[in-house]
Amino acid sequence: MSRLESIDVVRLRWFVAVAQELHFARAAKSLHISRQKLSHAVIDLENELGTKLFVPGAQPTQLTGDGRDLLERARVIIACAESAADERTVAPAVLRVGFVPGVTVSKWTRIWAERFPETPLEVIALAQADQEAALREGRADMCFVRLPIDRTGMSAIPLYRELPVAVVQKDHPISVFDEVRRADLADEHLQDTSDVDAVAGALELVAAAGGAAIVPHSLARLHHRRDLVYRTLVDVAETEIALAWPADRNTDMVEDFIGVVRGRSERSSRAPARAGNAEVPRKSSTARSGGRSTSAKKSGRRRGR
Repeated sequence: MSRLESIDVVRLRWFVAVAQELHFARAAKSLHISRQKLSHAVIDLENELGTKLFVPGAQPTQLTGDGRDLLERARVIIACAESAADERTVAPAVLRVGFVPGVTVSKWTRIWAERFPETPLEVIALAQADQEAALREGRADMCFVRLPIDRTGMSAIPLYRELPVAVVQKDHPISVFDEVRRADLADEHLQDTSDVDAVAGALELVAAAGGAAIVPHSLARLHHRRDLVYRTLVDVAETEIALAWPADRNTDMVEDFIGVVRGRSERSSRAPARAGNAEVPRKSSTARSGGRSTSAKKSGRRRGR
């Protein structure tokens, strides 16, 4: 089991829960996850370690020898992680909040500075490809992420959805409309924008060679060019922005920042966010468009100026 060091603490906790209960359903209930998710996590853990942790087909559930060995070692690792987490909780520290391209955090940083002047807030610009790693590696305590992300061991509060837009040259025929459909771009060469961190390059190609690019509205604004225009697409899926953090790092500072983002007043009591994979209920919100595009979905018809 030399690969044990590479396994995250959340999965070890899940394994320990099953090993102690010797019953997958009860363990899943105590962890507030589905039995199927827990079973898959254990299977993945066995595959990663290259050994069986539970006796196949045994009723009731039984640990193998390797399973008993892992249980002892996992308890030690979890205890060390919890001790380190306690030290982070009580020690004065900077709250490090990451954000991906297109997210504007100035409102929340201003409120934080007014409400918690003695607690520094470090804002970290991250590439979208780095959003999960920054959280799991501890480089950021929280992060404004663009969904989807792997929710294992993560808590997340969905905040708002972003309208997609089509970016074209300013003299393109669709520039006379406020809203368009994907079919209006059927004859256009669509630049690859699957890598959100490389959107600027895709828009440069649109400006130089024509065609179109479909991107979230905030990224179109972020990389605005005078030779390009963007128009709202009414039949393309929206993207979603969320605030995410590791579920085992619910410090007071994290809870305070959640309160700022959720709009709680300074005097309101703190309502702890749910840990794990659960989502905290959000207010219905849609990202508002700026510039020449519209602020919400309409009936689907293209509208002239």
